[in-house]
Amino acid sequence: MTQSADEGFTTRQVHAGSDARAARPRALPIYMTAGFPFDGFDDAAAHFDQGDGFGYTRTGNPTVDAVERKIASLEGGAQALLVASGQAAVTVVLLGLVSAGEHIVCATHIYEGTRGLILDNLARLNIEVDFVDDVNDVAEWESKIRPTTRVLFAESIANARNDLLDIASIARVADGHGIPLVVDNTFATPYLLRPIEHGAAIVVHSASKFLAGQGSVLGGVIIDDGRFDAVRSGALYPHLTGTGRLGGSSLAERHGGLARIAYLRETVAPRLGPTPSPLNAFLVGQGLETLSLRVQRQSENALIVAEWLSTRPEVASVDYVGLPSHPHHALAGRYLARGNGSVFTFTLRGGIDEARSFVEALRVITHMTHLGDVRSLILHPGTTSHVRRTPEEREAHGVLPGTLRLSIGIEDSADLIADLSRGLDASHPPLETVEAVREESGALDVVVAA
Repeated sequence: MTQSADEGFTTRQVHAGSDARAARPRALPIYMTAGFPFDGFDDAAAHFDQGDGFGYTRTGNPTVDAVERKIASLEGGAQALLVASGQAAVTVVLLGLVSAGEHIVCATHIYEGTRGLILDNLARLNIEVDFVDDVNDVAEWESKIRPTTRVLFAESIANARNDLLDIASIARVADGHGIPLVVDNTFATPYLLRPIEHGAAIVVHSASKFLAGQGSVLGGVIIDDGRFDAVRSGALYPHLTGTGRLGGSSLAERHGGLARIAYLRETVAPRLGPTPSPLNAFLVGQGLETLSLRVQRQSENALIVAEWLSTRPEVASVDYVGLPSHPHHALAGRYLARGNGSVFTFTLRGGIDEARSFVEALRVITHMTHLGDVRSLILHPGTTSHVRRTPEEREAHGVLPGTLRLSIGIEDSADLIADLSRGLDASHPPLETVEAVREESGALDVVVAA
């Protein structure tokens, strides 16, 4: 819009120069705007009626849309929906599929935020849950399904024991009941594993982690396989197949196999409001361009580090699916051909005092709550992520007083091992060093007494 010099100063400062010249950028442009002008009266009506074009960033943004299409392609899904965090992605999916009085079957070994969402928040909505202890026990999954069950939920690589989900087997259970298997694929990433290719219906990620990769932004994403079957499953999800409160065609009639994600995009996400910033979407998109390079390097480093830790006498155990000692290592040969991921736990001989000394001696590995960063990170689950579990629950989940979680980055592996060695030296000093300290302390006591 060209402004006239006759218009007032305040009018010109708002409108002059707002019509950027058209150009074709090589990098994804950031559409940092709350809304978009309509070209005409009928364009506005078409947008609100059919969803054509873009009207308001809470319901759609070109930057966000481009990143969604990239993630859908990488995961092998039909469509993706980007939201403000991984927690928002799980919340939107579950609230989009499960109604009051209905039921979820969920793996026990999941992110504590997801567990809290189900047990604290969804329970207040009269949504019930049963947990499956052995993630690959088909009979246990089958036995927990009720007529009111609407979702099976699990993680591809679980927090914290590194359990690997046999996706194809559990997906067959879900499919047999006409309900979706939802898989949190954050730890594996689509470079290592694509659950939809093995039968999962929906995949979620905390895009804050590996997808972004730089530890700078929050984001979450939902990917749908686009195969919702209204004939087979419509009775279970009447909000997808029935006429809405305003009448008209159902979502299944308008969107076919995309009815599930259409409901999440049109009804759940915009009304709950976990809208991603276009800037955050841009940074996630930038991270995606190097995803395979980072994840390959991180997986290679993780295997080197895990193998080294497994040889150390100070370490009681290493829970990494890439090691032959892990109970799901053989399954990893089927699902994780490109690498075994880079997040795992190991347990020191000793308890919390040794863990504290270990963490505080590190210089390269960063102590913080996060994972999937280019930087290597460490956390003590027993006093952080799993602190609200009972000691018995923590032990059942492989979280002992001496357990530490590593997220391995892209640093030189020799530097990581040197840093971990520094931690072991601090937490488990050689016996002769301990005796020397005791002798020195004793001699000091004699001098003081004299």
